[in-house]
Amino acid sequence: MTDPQRVEIEYCTRCRWLPRAAWLAQELLTTFEAELTELSLRPGTGGVFVVRVNDEVVWDRREQGFPEPTAVKRLVRDRVAPGKPLGHSDKWA
Repeated sequence: MTDPQRVEIEYCTRCRWLPRAAWLAQELLTTFEAELTELSLRPGTGGVFVVRVNDEVVWDRREQGFPEPTAVKRLVRDRVAPGKPLGHSDKWA
């Protein structure tokens, strides 16, 4: 059995970023349906929008702005499924 591969998206409830977080979660679950064992949405405050893979921060809005899904897909892929082709997403790297 392989190690669990977890993604967490923490989003600001006061900023009403749940739709953005849910959309990104859907994109990741569609792309990595066989590789991810868990994807969670974590409510937060203070303008937070952070993506973590196995507890490692891979994207923080405060430092990098809002992510494009293709950028997050590449970061997740590199940690949970190195070498997995992402189709058109790889062409914009």
